[in-house]
Amino acid sequence: MSTTTDGADARATGLLEAHRDVRRAHRLAVTRQASSVLLGRPDQVFFERLPLVARAVAELPWGPVRTGLRDFCEHAATTPEPLLREHHAEVFGPPPERPLCLAGDGAPPREELAAAYAGRTVPGGREPDHLAAVLELAARSDAGEFLLLRLRPGLDLLGEALRDRGTPYARVVDAVRASLAGDPLVPPQRTDTDAVG
Repeated sequence: MSTTTDGADARATGLLEAHRDVRRAHRLAVTRQASSVLLGRPDQVFFERLPLVARAVAELPWGPVRTGLRDFCEHAATTPEPLLREHHAEVFGPPPERPLCLAGDGAPPREELAAAYAGRTVPGGREPDHLAAVLELAARSDAGEFLLLRLRPGLDLLGEALRDRGTPYARVVDAVRASLAGDPLVPPQRTDTDAVG
C-alpha cells in the first residue's frame, strides 16, 4: 500500500473520530440541559419548554438515558399541571429545594463549587451545588461536567432516595447517573422489546 493511501486512511479515521466526539458532546449537552429543565419547578416556563425538551430527548440514541428522560416527559405531559406542581413541592420542598443540593460530607468546599461558575451567576438564583444548576453548567462547560462528577456521591444518594420514594423524578436522576457511567449514549443492540417501547 502506498503512503498516500495510508495518509488518506488516517485522515479519514481522524475525521470520523472527531465527528463521533462532537456527536457525543452534543448528546451529553442535550442530556444535561433536558435534565435540568425536567427537575425544575413545574411553572409556566417549564410547561413552555416541555415540548422542546421532549423533541430533543426523542433524538437521543436508544438506551437508559433516553428512556428515563422520555418516560418523565410523558409523565409531565399527561399529569394535570396542579398535580405535577404539588408533587414537585412534596418531593423537593419550596425554593431553594434543598433535596436537590448535592454537597454533603466529603463534597468540594463551597468556594470550589462557586468557582466552577467562573464568575457567572448560578442559574435561577440557586445554590452552586443545586443539581439543576450544575446540569445547566455542565451542558455548557467542561467545568460543569467536572463539578457534576465531583458531586457524584450526592447524586447517587439523591437517586436512591427518589427511587425509595417511588417518584417519577427518579427516572431523571437515574438518566443523569447513567450518562456518567461508561458510554450509555451509544445505542445498544436493539431487541424486539425496544421496538415496542
